[in-house]
Amino acid sequence: MELITRTEDLAAACAKLATAPFIAVDTEFMREQTFWPRLCLVQIAGGETEVLIDSMAPDIDLKPLFDLMVDETVLKVFHSARQDVEIVHHLAGVIPHPIFDTQVAAMVCGFGEAVSYSMLVKRLLGRNLDKSSRFTDWSRRPLSERQLTYALGDVTYLRDLYPKLRAQLDQSERASWLNEEMAVLTDPATYELHPEHAWRRLKMRIKTPKALAILMELAAWREREAQTQDIPRSRVLKDEALYDIAGQAPRSVEDLGSLRSLHNGFARSQRGRAVLEAVQRGRERDPATVPPLQRGEPMPPEAQAVVDLLRVLLKATAGRHGVAPKLIATSDDLEEIARSDDADAAALRGWRRKLFGEDALALKRGELALAVKEGAVTVLAPEGSAAEEPEDNA
Repeated sequence: MELITRTEDLAAACAKLATAPFIAVDTEFMREQTFWPRLCLVQIAGGETEVLIDSMAPDIDLKPLFDLMVDETVLKVFHSARQDVEIVHHLAGVIPHPIFDTQVAAMVCGFGEAVSYSMLVKRLLGRNLDKSSRFTDWSRRPLSERQLTYALGDVTYLRDLYPKLRAQLDQSERASWLNEEMAVLTDPATYELHPEHAWRRLKMRIKTPKALAILMELAAWREREAQTQDIPRSRVLKDEALYDIAGQAPRSVEDLGSLRSLHNGFARSQRGRAVLEAVQRGRERDPATVPPLQRGEPMPPEAQAVVDLLRVLLKATAGRHGVAPKLIATSDDLEEIARSDDADAAALRGWRRKLFGEDALALKRGELALAVKEGAVTVLAPEGSAAEEPEDNA
């Protein structure tokens, strides 16, 4: 195994890898104690070249690696690419391209939801992975021989997986589906963390527009603090404390200090003062900038019944086409479609709309029905409608 610790060796290795039509890439990183992921190791296999790159080595400049990541002549193959791409984007301000995500490709090819790497290796290559080093401390030096062997195995197997998955994808004629997913993964907007949007990742445990306005300001403040100090969000303020503060809307240090979700002394600290300022900004926020409270509101029984029907349709559609249901539509998608035909849901865009979305809307309009035939759920048109399928008189 070649462990690269110097820039000149990295440049030479990347020059070799750039001659391969595709390379398999993986990273090892730590982020338990930081906001931004800390890159510890990069593994790449392409052609006959296999390398391990010590990204923490004091005498290494990763520019040759980042140049390789944006080389349009070389396809970059990842498994579950999002975090790997996020790391490159954060460190270098670039997005690896073009890319192929074997996890997404496997879902498109009918291997199930969020298929694991070890399962793919077992099913397509007939090999069992040693995952004993998966949760080791990758930031500690020196790395053990066992860690390095484990890390290199991830990309050597990935290099062998790609041609098999590519062949299945081409046979299924669903390459365009994967291309849509890769377009999202390589869109810089996917990795932009704007503090003003931080509230969207929170569960809506609030009941009034005023509380939502305060929560939006609190979440933005916490996001800025976490990013600036490079610490986890929970180290600044836990989610439960955000909900508590937004609901109680404290006006004074004494009010803030009375909240049970905050530790003693927080109210009089610098962060406590910043929280009170965020609460005040929320109170003064223009109501027109606060979205309506929909997520988290109980759905009317009739809308919940529509969600249940859509869920059955989704499972039937996924089974018929051999695609993981979660890849087609999420539970949130189903709820949004039940609420509105014009929902901004991924299931109503691109290949998902053709596969499922149009039928979902037709089902809502009463233009389609669900039935059980020979033990399987089938989709059919209501009796007497223009779309009704003719009887089989054979």
